[in-house]
Amino acid sequence: MSTSGLAAVAESYQMFNPRAYLQNNYMPPRANFASEDFVVPWKLRCLADAFATGLLGGVYSSDAGVLLEPWKEKEQKLRKKLRKVLPIDVHQPDPLGSLLGQPADALVSSFCLEAVSPDRQSFDRALQNVTTLLKPGGHFLMIGALEESFYLAGEAKLRVVPVREADVREAFAKSGYRTHSFRSYTMPPGLKIGVDDVQGVFFIHAQKST
Repeated sequence: MSTSGLAAVAESYQMFNPRAYLQNNYMPPRANFASEDFVVPWKLRCLADAFATGLLGGVYSSDAGVLLEPWKEKEQKLRKKLRKVLPIDVHQPDPLGSLLGQPADALVSSFCLEAVSPDRQSFDRALQNVTTLLKPGGHFLMIGALEESFYLAGEAKLRVVPVREADVREAFAKSGYRTHSFRSYTMPPGLKIGVDDVQGVFFIHAQKST
């Protein structure tokens, strides 16, 4: 992992347009809730099934009524639950510095590590760094892109380190996890809309060794 590679990633995100990213990925056609054959409902189903195992505790529901709940109501519920937003640098050995009082019971990451890593080595290292935030026996739920090299967010063209299913499994094993579930989704032609070159999406539910 080179410092120049990380600096190039950081510079490219100066032009990141979050509104365009949401439009590209979390609006129709990708966010079509008519069927779980579409990618966004598929991701929500993966998370719901992971919580339904009872291994993580808490409650997560993704029935049709919840999915169609007005976003303003979702926003209000989230704001009541959210305590604080903390800056994180996954490429540092201690990603949160001294901001985290104690290790977390569970972590959720969505399209993060592969999108901020210039190469496979830095992806693996970022996972190892983030793992320090999780207590022994804690759970990690990750959603990410398979075999993607770029995506668009407004005028920004962001590079992504392409990973395959085998790469993800290997990275988690090297970081000391036991995999409970691994699922993959193949992006159908109708959802390849020119905003990226992603070939699929993965979901992994893994548990840190005790």
